[in-house]
Amino acid sequence: MIKLLNKASQEVCFMRRNANMNSTIRNTWFFQRFLNNKAVISLLIILLSLLILQVFTKIAYLFSPITQFVNFIAFPIIATVILYYLVAPVINKLDQRGINKRISIIGLFIVIVLLIIWGVSYLVPIIQNQTRSFMDNLPGYLETLERMITETPFIPNAEELFPNISSYFEDFNLSVITEQINPIITSTFGSLSNVIGTITQLATGLVMIPILLYYILVDGEKIPNTILYYIPNKYRVSARRILYRGNYQVSQYIRGQILVATIVGIMFGIGYAIIGLDYGVTLAVISGLLNVIPYLGSFIAVVPALIIGLLTSPLMFIKVIIVLVIEQTIEGRIVSPQILGNSMKIHPVTILLILVGAGHIFGLSGVILGVPGYAVVKVIVSELYGVFREQSGLYEEEHTISNLDMEETDPEEDELGSIE
Repeated sequence: MIKLLNKASQEVCFMRRNANMNSTIRNTWFFQRFLNNKAVISLLIILLSLLILQVFTKIAYLFSPITQFVNFIAFPIIATVILYYLVAPVINKLDQRGINKRISIIGLFIVIVLLIIWGVSYLVPIIQNQTRSFMDNLPGYLETLERMITETPFIPNAEELFPNISSYFEDFNLSVITEQINPIITSTFGSLSNVIGTITQLATGLVMIPILLYYILVDGEKIPNTILYYIPNKYRVSARRILYRGNYQVSQYIRGQILVATIVGIMFGIGYAIIGLDYGVTLAVISGLLNVIPYLGSFIAVVPALIIGLLTSPLMFIKVIIVLVIEQTIEGRIVSPQILGNSMKIHPVTILLILVGAGHIFGLSGVILGVPGYAVVKVIVSELYGVFREQSGLYEEEHTISNLDMEETDPEEDELGSIE
């Protein structure tokens, strides 16, 4: 009994010493200024994260197999996701009407295959013939361009400037293009093994896409619950909001952008056919494809049509401008507002910066996928910021101050301020 009392007294003394030590530490200037400062702790966490990223950059070669694997599966996964967002509404509508989902998916695959066969058998020969015709007429276009430049009084020394350009394009034909492209292809593929690897990767991707698309269409509704199962209960509500908002924004963007691009291509095709513009089908297809890129794509798409119209005749140039004005009016006033609306809620300047930055880093894929990728990152960051704002306690004082300011504000002044 005495031993137990002694042991208990020793533990009490030990606890008192620890309490005194903790009290001493808590009263120090260092603890109050730094260790008890949530802003400093947040800054330390950010610095530690950056340090970890720096370490990973030094040992990136260890993750080379993982990088190669991700690059290998990136194309089929991205293509599958895009196709899923395009065809999922159709499958869901058929499922709501009592049609078996697997049967509707197989029927939809048959329709897609028929559309591909129609495109290859009808559009590809037209584009091929128009491209060949353009290459045959290119010397005549260059002569017209030379005459227009030399006869323009606003360009000084045009006679000395243009013959050099004309001589450069004098023997410009398909063989010259082939000679220019061959070194690029050789440097890109490097060797026969790389060529075989690229072809294998492309073929594997084309085989994987319909398989992945089938299973995602069948079991796609289970994916969110499967992801949420591994999320702690404390953060499950926030994770659910991230999945819902990210899925909504990406789906709206992909469906809307591709539908708008298709309508734009059809409008240009009809307009060019009415005015009789050469290479109208090819230019319409190019316009539709480029219109997938927000803002910049539509401006880039009109340049070839304007050049062809200008080189054909002044009257054709005016007709092309009329077609462009009508198309832009219909697209800007009717098509885009009705289909896209303001679902992304991203400022146009931000979109342009994303396109330039993502295009510089990731190339064409960055230009196409930069905006939806930014939308997903924006949703994740905003949700994580909301969780941090609630749990950090850094904004309680700001919230209290803002409430006090609102209470002290004169209602008449507030009303006048809102009117202004």
